[in-house]
Amino acid sequence: MVIQKKELILLLKPYYWINIILTCSYVFCKKTDMFCQYIFSPTEKTCELDAKELEILLFLMIVVMIRTRKAGSVTMLAYLSSSFLYTKGANLLLWFYADVRFGLFFTAVIIVVSLCLPEPTYSGPENVLYFRSLATLEEALKENKQHTVWLVCFYTVWNPTCANFAPIFSQLSVQYDTKYLKFGKIDISRYPDAAQKYNISDSSLSRQLPTVIMFKNGVEELRRPTYDSKGKIFKFFFTEPNFKAVFDLNNVYNQCKLADKKKNSDVEETSKTNKKEKKT
Repeated sequence: MVIQKKELILLLKPYYWINIILTCSYVFCKKTDMFCQYIFSPTEKTCELDAKELEILLFLMIVVMIRTRKAGSVTMLAYLSSSFLYTKGANLLLWFYADVRFGLFFTAVIIVVSLCLPEPTYSGPENVLYFRSLATLEEALKENKQHTVWLVCFYTVWNPTCANFAPIFSQLSVQYDTKYLKFGKIDISRYPDAAQKYNISDSSLSRQLPTVIMFKNGVEELRRPTYDSKGKIFKFFFTEPNFKAVFDLNNVYNQCKLADKKKNSDVEETSKTNKKEKKT
């Protein structure tokens, strides 16, 4: 797991530290004498985790490891975001196990936090066109398709991997911005006909979220993740280096820039020719 300085700064945002507190709430209260004696019934073994509680925590660790591995969480924030749902769920079980009233109170806290503190989204610069229907996507692919390369991200707002990849895609759209290299996104939970058209599952268990397809001259050239003839999905980690390498972004960018220069050169040559013809 990669830890970057900017991620440590982002951890100061309320969403992260409050969710970390909720994640550790039960074990912290149980193992801290001051809180334990006040919250739980004071007995000899009140502040010790019993076998049932240890089972729940062990099961939580296994689930988090499996789910974050499947989601491809390779950074600290991605790891935390993908694990918060399961850790809060485990704490909910533990609080209900201790006392139904504690469980109900914790449920209310989770609801309030979810409504008031949604996960922070990328707010930096981007050159991404958000398609509002399958028709607008297909229209954009057909329009001026010669020499044009589109990178289109098919995503859902609720999927953790899509949320983690969003800032990477936005930053790349700025870094590789050129006339003939374009970036687009479409939310397939809102426009399921796009998912059906390009054979992408948007179910909660889908391993195809997000899916990025490269279109060249209006035709699909490459996609990740991909699948074989039997429908088996091949896992892809949506990190910036992986994405650049697989889609060969540097070469594609240079080719698109050359196409742009050639187009401008042809326009200038045509303009000069027309001027000469007018003079004669």
